[in-house]
Amino acid sequence: MPPYRRTRPCLALTGAVAALLLTGCAYRERVCRPDHYPVLAVNNSGGDCVPDGEEPPAGWARYPEGKVPEYLNDEWDRYWDDKTLDERGRIVPQPAV
Repeated sequence: MPPYRRTRPCLALTGAVAALLLTGCAYRERVCRPDHYPVLAVNNSGGDCVPDGEEPPAGWARYPEGKVPEYLNDEWDRYWDDKTLDERGRIVPQPAV
């Protein structure tokens, strides 16, 4: 194969890779699968996902409306890093480990 026939595909591939690296990826990992919603441990640290249509199990609670994390490391995911809910649904600091 003549050299000029290999150059075009290589240049196209190099350009595509460079474009991805320069623009960044828009991929964001979700906290839960699309058919689940996130819950947090009451008076404890940790989170889980519950299937849509089901209530959280004992010891777990839904996030307060408007403060639900959707993506890993989004505003609300970071907010809950050091907070949780108590048994009355009040936002409290996570207990010391």
